[in-house]
Amino acid sequence: MLQLRSLLTVADNTGAKKVSMIGMPGKGNRHFAYLGEVINVVVKDAIPFAQVKKSDKLSAVIVRTHKEKKRRDGSYIRFDDNACVILAEKGGKDPKGTRIFGPIAKEVKDNGFNKIASLAEEIY
Repeated sequence: MLQLRSLLTVADNTGAKKVSMIGMPGKGNRHFAYLGEVINVVVKDAIPFAQVKKSDKLSAVIVRTHKEKKRRDGSYIRFDDNACVILAEKGGKDPKGTRIFGPIAKEVKDNGFNKIASLAEEIY
């Protein structure tokens, strides 16, 4: 569960290290975003000479949240950090990077991000 101005780590190799959530496209006045949802972010910290630069506005999908999420089977999933993967274009489903670091939630694949799920090390 993330809200505006939440800081997230980036779980891919685009060069961004930290991003801040600035909105949710098409969700109106909703306050919180959850696993597998697309959000708008701004890059706060990036490595030099990378694909993305500091202060770039991008789209990303949430792949890990610290707040637990209850699943339909009654189990809960929770991660150590809040993380996202940067998307190639707004409204698209493909990642901008070529590698995904760390585990991702099953909800990401259920929401149609199959390319991200295939690049991930582990799916929980």
